[in-house]
Amino acid sequence: METREASPTHSLVKIESFYNSGIAKFETKEFVAGEYRWKLIIHPNGDKTVEKDKDYVSVYLAMADTSSLPASWEVNVVFSIFLFDQISANYLCSLGITRRFLPMKSQWGFSKFISKKVMSEPSNGYLLDDTSVFGAEVFIVEKEAAAIECLSLRNFDIPYTRDWIIPNFSKLEDIWESEEFYAGGEKWTVQLYPKGNGKGAGSHVGIFLQYHGSGKMQASYTICIKNQLSDQHVKRTTIDRLFPTNNWGWPLFMELATINDPKKGFVVCDTCLVHIEISSLKDVVQ
Repeated sequence: METREASPTHSLVKIESFYNSGIAKFETKEFVAGEYRWKLIIHPNGDKTVEKDKDYVSVYLAMADTSSLPASWEVNVVFSIFLFDQISANYLCSLGITRRFLPMKSQWGFSKFISKKVMSEPSNGYLLDDTSVFGAEVFIVEKEAAAIECLSLRNFDIPYTRDWIIPNFSKLEDIWESEEFYAGGEKWTVQLYPKGNGKGAGSHVGIFLQYHGSGKMQASYTICIKNQLSDQHVKRTTIDRLFPTNNWGWPLFMELATINDPKKGFVVCDTCLVHIEISSLKDVVQ
């Protein structure tokens, strides 16, 4: 969270009788941002689908009308939620977060946006005379611009990160291999076995980091398959593996039943998202 003076760009709504009305969920009028229609959904007493959040105000951004969009639509956005401090005339706002809106996940936000205790304290200015003011900013991220982030390194002390979008996941054969990339001046690839490899054949997805250099390197790295419906990613971290003694990774990275279950969110619209971070590289002198 941060505070700022400027009003939110796209939506500002005053809610009277925030608690006295007894309404469990407010849905704002629709507003337009980036040629799409949106609305805020606000739970004064928390989202009842998340029992542990009953002591918080929950706020979500939702797509309001998707009937005109194609069946496999997706919209990537950076958005922030605002709450007006009626005493200082400043806004409390969430830092902009990037989320992927899909037919099966058309709502993102915060089940714990602010505690009811902080919200109800008169000196904070968020709720005066049982009236509150919420807002939103929504900025569309072009898919082409967000598909790949690449940072080439020469300094081994600076982490290297890279993302891949893997389409047609169900049609992959025995192995998917990324294009070659450079980290620390050395050449690497990521290998993914969608149907398993070695002791994981037929039961688990396998993921490995492959070194294509001529010397010996010691590497620390993390690989994850991103969950496209929540913030729960499957991550694995390796510390100080020696290359090129072998390609290092995980033959039992994730069960096939889990990654192929559309309700789990790891493959959506037959697309898988893979992320790697190489946190350190060291030359090994023989």
